[in-house]
Amino acid sequence: MSHVATSSQIQSTPIPLVSLLPWAAFITLMVLLAVYFVGAEQGATAVFSGNQVHEYFHDARHLLGFPCH
Repeated sequence: MSHVATSSQIQSTPIPLVSLLPWAAFITLMVLLAVYFVGAEQGATAVFSGNQVHEYFHDARHLLGFPCH
């Protein structure tokens, strides 16, 4: 005998907002860091000296339309 779930047996439980907030904050931080490194590093607001960060993100800058040289 096979057990097939019918629509009356399936219960969906909403995810509480409190459990989503840490993930939302983490994802927001990662996106902001990515935008900073792709768009602003090695410019007027450079945090790292040298050219390594610029060269690492060089193609991403051009792909996303950020000028770099």
